[in-house]
Amino acid sequence: MSYTPFAHAESLRIGTVEFISPDEVKVLLDIEAPDSVALNAGDVRSFPRVNGYVLLPIDDGYLVGQIEWLTIERSSFPKRRGVQDFGLIDLPYPSRKMSLVPIGMLRAQSGKEERYTFKRGAEALPSLGSPVLLPTEKQLRSIIESGERRYIHIGTSPLAGNADVCIDPDRLFGRHLAVLGNTGSGKSCSVAGLIRWSLESAKQTRKDGSNPNARFIILDPNGEYSRAFSDPSLSARIFKISPSAGEFALKVPLWFWNSGEWSSFTQASAKTQRPLLRRALREVKAGRIGISEPSVEEKKLELRLYLSYVQVLNLRNLRSGDIKVEATKYGFFLHSVYDDLEQKKLEFPEINLQSILDTIKISLGKSYASFPDKATGKPVIYYKAFTEQQAKIVSQALDSVLNTLGGIIYEDGPDEDIPIAFKGTDLADHLQQLSLQENVSQYLDFLVSRIRTFLSDSKINSVVGDSESLTLGKWLDDYIGIQSAADGPLAILDLSLIPTEVVHIIVAVTARMIFESLQRYRKENQTVLPTVLIMEEAHTFIKRYKDEAENYDASMVCCQVFERIAREGRKFGLSLVLSSQRPSELSPTVLSQCNTFLLHRISNDRDQELVSKLVPDNLRGLLRELPSLPSQNAILLGWASELPILVRMDDLPKTQQPRSDDPDFWDVWTGINEQGKKVERNINWTSIADKWQGKS
Repeated sequence: MSYTPFAHAESLRIGTVEFISPDEVKVLLDIEAPDSVALNAGDVRSFPRVNGYVLLPIDDGYLVGQIEWLTIERSSFPKRRGVQDFGLIDLPYPSRKMSLVPIGMLRAQSGKEERYTFKRGAEALPSLGSPVLLPTEKQLRSIIESGERRYIHIGTSPLAGNADVCIDPDRLFGRHLAVLGNTGSGKSCSVAGLIRWSLESAKQTRKDGSNPNARFIILDPNGEYSRAFSDPSLSARIFKISPSAGEFALKVPLWFWNSGEWSSFTQASAKTQRPLLRRALREVKAGRIGISEPSVEEKKLELRLYLSYVQVLNLRNLRSGDIKVEATKYGFFLHSVYDDLEQKKLEFPEINLQSILDTIKISLGKSYASFPDKATGKPVIYYKAFTEQQAKIVSQALDSVLNTLGGIIYEDGPDEDIPIAFKGTDLADHLQQLSLQENVSQYLDFLVSRIRTFLSDSKINSVVGDSESLTLGKWLDDYIGIQSAADGPLAILDLSLIPTEVVHIIVAVTARMIFESLQRYRKENQTVLPTVLIMEEAHTFIKRYKDEAENYDASMVCCQVFERIAREGRKFGLSLVLSSQRPSELSPTVLSQCNTFLLHRISNDRDQELVSKLVPDNLRGLLRELPSLPSQNAILLGWASELPILVRMDDLPKTQQPRSDDPDFWDVWTGINEQGKKVERNINWTSIADKWQGKS
């Protein structure tokens, strides 16, 4: 027996439609409608309630409306239904009204049982005078519980009769997820729960009891998650500095770093230091180190490399139009080349470098300009716009000399960004040697000193230092699990003891290596390897920056890595899960790529405003509950949910919760907790100091 949309309509009727627009329906509630508790829908239920649901019959189904607000209007007489009211004179009486937001259609399924299916979107709107109905318990639960592939149970919906909230993992992790909320709102427990419930559901489905072939990688800057996944059932791999029994040493070797990450960490300047740093990286990776006095042929190769580098930059400026837009910058570039070639002309008298010098001199002379500084009277030099012909003539002169040397070289040996093992001390030594050869020691001494100081720090060296047993393939297998999931589907990288000056680089390198390895996996196998990367305290590592900044610092490089993952990660099977208490400080690029949001309590006005703008939904009324949400409650909305849902997240035992409890001041002060148990805090600063100083 199939149910018609109008079954029991009269007993469930609570009001009448009196205003309709595409995004709002206003309803006049009947006098007989329940005040606070409804008994006519099959169970005892609170009514009316903001953000609750009601039904409006349309054709072969119901339009589901979410209550946005309720109000009382004073009326000169009661508006009752029925002829019995005609001729009656009443005292002034209040009438109740409510506003609804249309969210989707609910239709009955054919069959013996009363079953319904909910789909997002309003196919049609009701007409004036249409009845408004209170949903039955099954109808209310169907609004939340409809959908396919709902494999993972995460909580219940208090606004829909505690209906089960289950999600499709492909939709939850397929398009990046942001978990946002204030400290203490249950954010970390939600992240831990999503991971655990996903893995447990997958393990149950496998039936053989084996670990799921899943890959979750947690970047944990506070060391919170080790306790949450310490049980052997999940076989989590925990990497940290000074690991305990059953844990592993955290390793992100410095030969993983690319040239951009080296430049940001060493604060290398763009003009002299950065080109030599890239050259040093190429040469130590190619094994060309320890040469005290280069041969004649090696010197010619260096000249050829230098001219190739100049030609590539010149052609790049020509194609991009920088010779017109940034004429002064291009002029100083040519001027620095002119100075370099003046020195090299003495080293290579047999090579006609004068032709290039003459061409550059003529080109600079045509665009040179200056004016006296008002304060000092000294000339301020600038360059007027260069023509394309001027740049082409310089390019032709470079080509002429390069052809006598064997032609342009775009790459020499391995790229400086390829992860090939080398020793950090070799890089510092070779960089110092290059600075002496190029007579630029005054510009590179500080950079070399910074690298040596960095390598001498024992705590940093334990993470980035040389390890002969560690290969790229072994690192990928240990940290990502490319080969198999035999060692467990979860890797936790505890970053809590990494020094502040290098933690951003470690995070950037790790995230980039994961991303690039999955890129290569897809190219090799013609399919993706689904992997989830969780970034805790995301506002620290994915912080918005100014686009016009010239000197890239480590935090900017770190943010740019995650921006690339946010834009391109889905194509290679890499999903981001961001956890943050300050969404207004996050990169707008990364946040805009998140298609699902799990919002806990957010009190800050600026954060609330940002979240309301980012949400790809017109149901923002539910977001007004954000400042008052109790702990463990959240709003799920976006791609993973058919409609925004208020969710009470499932409980996690204390042993499965991240270590992010509030400090228990009173219990420590009094020495006893609420359960009557003694609370002790043993203090042994000597032991802590010894470990801090590396004595034990």
